[in-house]
Amino acid sequence: MIDLLTGALASGLAAVLDYLSAHVLTCLVPAFFIAGAIAAFVKKDAILKYFSPDTPKHISYGIASVSGTILAVCSCTILPIYAGILKKGSGIGPATTFLFAGPAINVLAIIYTARVLGFDLGAARAVSAVLLAIVIGLGMALIFRSTDVETLKKREMAPSVAGACEEEKPRWVTPAFFALLVGVLVFGASQLDWAIRIGIVYVLTLAIAVLLIYYFDRDEVTDWGLETWDLTKKIFPILIGGTFIVGIIAFFLPPETFQPFFGNNSVVACALASIVGMILYMPTLLEVPIIGTTFGYSAGLMAPGPALALLLAGPTVSLPSVLVIYRIVGAAKTAAYVALVVVFATFAGFVYGNGMLLI
Repeated sequence: MIDLLTGALASGLAAVLDYLSAHVLTCLVPAFFIAGAIAAFVKKDAILKYFSPDTPKHISYGIASVSGTILAVCSCTILPIYAGILKKGSGIGPATTFLFAGPAINVLAIIYTARVLGFDLGAARAVSAVLLAIVIGLGMALIFRSTDVETLKKREMAPSVAGACEEEKPRWVTPAFFALLVGVLVFGASQLDWAIRIGIVYVLTLAIAVLLIYYFDRDEVTDWGLETWDLTKKIFPILIGGTFIVGIIAFFLPPETFQPFFGNNSVVACALASIVGMILYMPTLLEVPIIGTTFGYSAGLMAPGPALALLLAGPTVSLPSVLVIYRIVGAAKTAAYVALVVVFATFAGFVYGNGMLLI
């Protein structure tokens, strides 16, 4: 019994250490700084112009659904940015579409899927991710219409205060600042040689420092730091705890346990794949070898339907991210989001696996 408990705790600790070594410096730290910058520097009008509850749906959902094409992030890394845009007054629907799309359709993951698992599955993943992001976002907006009504009421009641310091800056400064932050995230998480990555991140960081020194005052930089810290202390401990729990679960139920159940394209197999994807933490890009080897897709042991369902649910939601989403939006919205992801990932996998989705 003691050996079993020790093994489980060691598995949880190993999962945390793997997460810290692989994602904190290259993904999570830049994501927290981006989220803090959104809260500190971006005018509400900029967010509300595209993601407000009253923005035309083809604009808000269209932009949110393709947002992940440049962000090589996983379900946990997207969370600080998601919290940041909600804090600025985004509608629940566009924000949820962004939350799903961010990890689901980054270009690296799509290309990697097509190369390793086949073009058909890669194309199906790309198309399904965009469609599901929009449908899930619309579903959340429909279910929680009262939330958007409340958001609009708060906006109307809030006093309109013009930021004088923001007006003094050249218009290009803030977009350039965010482009550099996103560059740090993208290149830091890339698969380039480590020396090249460090060099690029170093140059981008110097450019950020120059902008901060010459175009931002001390109060603005302090506000950025406080917003970043506020998000970090709310989210990071839960991510670590959730990752530890996933490691313990993996000790008792390793992925190989489910392999025999994924050999057909039935609704049950696709649903099980979606649920497993919802629980497991799969960093971006690593979902491809996990599905190809651990679950046996490359060897023909896993059917296409469950493979697609797992590709859609796995990178976009996980137990650690569910715990954080609960902290951000509460139990009802979290449960609805998870249920929508599982249901529609199951549906997409079943449709693709049975030849009803022609790619």
